[in-house]
Amino acid sequence: MTHPVLGSHRAAVVTGAASGIGLATCERFAALGMPVCLIDLEDDALERARDRVAAHVAHPHQQVIAVAADVSNAAEMEATAEHVQDRLGPVAMLMNNAVTRTGGGVWASPDDWRKAFEVNFWGVTNGVNAFVPAMIAHGEPAMVVNCGSKQGITNPPGNTAYNVTKSAVKSYTEGLQHELRNTAGCQVTAHLLVPGWTTTGNRPHNPGAWLPEQVVDRMIGALEAGDFYIVCPDNEVTPEMDRARILWGAGDITENRPALSRWHPDWQAAFAAFKPGE
Repeated sequence: MTHPVLGSHRAAVVTGAASGIGLATCERFAALGMPVCLIDLEDDALERARDRVAAHVAHPHQQVIAVAADVSNAAEMEATAEHVQDRLGPVAMLMNNAVTRTGGGVWASPDDWRKAFEVNFWGVTNGVNAFVPAMIAHGEPAMVVNCGSKQGITNPPGNTAYNVTKSAVKSYTEGLQHELRNTAGCQVTAHLLVPGWTTTGNRPHNPGAWLPEQVVDRMIGALEAGDFYIVCPDNEVTPEMDRARILWGAGDITENRPALSRWHPDWQAAFAAFKPGE
């Protein structure tokens, strides 16, 4: 049975919608009969994406619009929310998906760190602040999906700035859901999408990765089941491997191991032998 939000024929708004998971999600929402607003930076790719999504509409009068906006700019997102309300009516689904890989390690440029936070974290909060109060006030079931990352949970060495922003998105979305479920009369729920390795953009597809459409399949099924954490495997990492990695990372604290012991040479054998539940 289709979830009352996904089958509502009310509007869906997706940021970072010009490619990848965002574009595939917009195509799916259009096929479900939802009016769709694609948000991304000003670029020819955004209009091409709008045309692709329009090809998936379920009925002839269903609208698909594209809005060029910078998610890190709160004023632009507020203006976009007003525009969407005027054009498409009440919003039933908000997906904060826009992301940048700009950042780097601990000693990376402070400007790169700021850019990472402006898009990956403040872009999420700007989307929530612009759209969700009206979604609550409308009084019908609605959803917010924020796109996190496994790197925000297990914190692998490398792009520390990206990891920190996605960890912040995880904490923020958990707090958002707590607030929503404790708001009298609120029918809006929040959900955290945690993709695995996914082929996005113009990159050649690697057989170890999932395609964006596979992530969307997993997300839709999880939303219909009411899941908060939507952790996606891929063709190389199974759900069991994800579980082991997440539990091991938490165990660094509870077992007083060295930070990031999964990548510590003295602990690699112990992690390799770690089989939670056995």
